[in-house]
Amino acid sequence: MELFQLETFLAVAEEKSFSRAAKRLHRTQPAVSQMIRNLEEELGELLLDRSSRDGTLTDSGKLLHEYAQELLNLRNEARLSLVELRQLQKGKLTIAANEYTSLYLLQVLHEFRRIHPMIRIAIQRSLASKVPQQLQEHAAELGTVSFRPEDPQLRSLVVYRDELAFVVPPTHPLATASNVSIRQLGAETFVAHNVPSPYRAKVLQAFARHKTPLHMEVEMPTIESIKKFVAMGNGVALVPGLTVQDEIARGDLVRVPVSEINFERRLRIVYRRHATLSHAAQAFLKVVEALSNTRQGRYLFQVEH
Repeated sequence: MELFQLETFLAVAEEKSFSRAAKRLHRTQPAVSQMIRNLEEELGELLLDRSSRDGTLTDSGKLLHEYAQELLNLRNEARLSLVELRQLQKGKLTIAANEYTSLYLLQVLHEFRRIHPMIRIAIQRSLASKVPQQLQEHAAELGTVSFRPEDPQLRSLVVYRDELAFVVPPTHPLATASNVSIRQLGAETFVAHNVPSPYRAKVLQAFARHKTPLHMEVEMPTIESIKKFVAMGNGVALVPGLTVQDEIARGDLVRVPVSEINFERRLRIVYRRHATLSHAAQAFLKVVEALSNTRQGRYLFQVEH
């Protein structure tokens, strides 16, 4: 049973005439009659009372009429929904991100929502190391990370250039320094992030290379808690520069350059290499690219192969 057969059946039932139904469908009357006969043979039921001149439906015909209308309505809804998706009038985009990379997404989402307010956005909180797996499992369509994924099934776009920032509270003795050396930090108490990362390993290696002790007396689960604790006067921290822009602007924290610690962090948007991205995801990447063209500087749009 095909939809075009049901469409023909509905036309006959509604027009109450094979000839009028044929005219409506731009077909010949014999073709319409044959299609109804084929449908009846397939179902093993008579659908029209042939003794009636007005195309009266049998009980089986009345039952099929209800289902046929429902199925064709669903087809029309599906077509309309596809058009709406294409025109970005509906849809949903799911992005996997951690606390840090979510901050980059804010500016992009601000612009994206201005242009495409009908698209639903879901940012899934995830450990950066788990983002590639979430993409492969189709739990998210896009992901943001600060490392280049090793998985050859993923494609990545470099979208932002950041670096580690050494921050202290305004009352700290080093707050007025224009530059400090890594050896000057040997006596400081660091508030650290307790999530392992390649950049944490680089910091440990840098301190070891300069034979300087690194005192991580306090570890916190989030960057937000680290910033607040340091701002309260409890030690110093090394955090991504993107995460402390507002605090530095307000004067809650002071950023002090450390010549031996200059670790660039490149944020990436990643997705499945052979995926057919949704209209919403494609539109999102266009906003990312446009942002890189207008903002430039730290905002990038570089495809990695």
